[in-house]
Amino acid sequence: MHSLGILLSGRGSNFVAIADSIDAGRIPDTQIAVVISNKSDAPGIATARQRGLNAVVLPSKGKAREEHDREVVTALKENGVDLVCLAGYMRLLSPWFVQQFPHRILNIHPSLLPAFPGLEAQEQAVAYGVKVSGCTVHFVDEELDHGAIIVQKTVPVLDSDDEHALAARILEQEHLAYTEAINIVLRGNCDVVGRRFGMTTNQGRGL
Repeated sequence: MHSLGILLSGRGSNFVAIADSIDAGRIPDTQIAVVISNKSDAPGIATARQRGLNAVVLPSKGKAREEHDREVVTALKENGVDLVCLAGYMRLLSPWFVQQFPHRILNIHPSLLPAFPGLEAQEQAVAYGVKVSGCTVHFVDEELDHGAIIVQKTVPVLDSDDEHALAARILEQEHLAYTEAINIVLRGNCDVVGRRFGMTTNQGRGL
């Protein structure tokens, strides 16, 4: 049984999509061991509690990044987490945190990385006039929205789109992409070489 740790700072719609996929058997042999937020008023924490999940609030305000990261890592390890999924977690992880879970931290970003990293990706896409956008699930490394790409889904940018309309359509694909990426990583027959992620031919190899 695989154990996921979910980190969120807001409503956690991708967390809900992951939980729904687990409940429906689309992510087999997997449980959510803990949901952690750095904000006590995050709607995602209330949702986790309503679903009967282990929900933990570890406030980050007034704490150094690495001090807070150590608290989060302790909670993840105490709950036996073997894959960490960021679901709208609005903090950049320290290099030390990333080193605790090598190739075991996933993030989703609402653009086709490396285009439009950081905040307001949908607004950037509309302003730039791109014809195609989408979402990216990637491994987390020490840089923002940078790690090796696992899954990407494309979404057309319509002439009538503003950032809200585009964001809504991208979010539908995010929910599909995260489930797909989690299954790929948990199956273990994949490898990362430099920035390139791919499936291995030797089923015995893992990350």
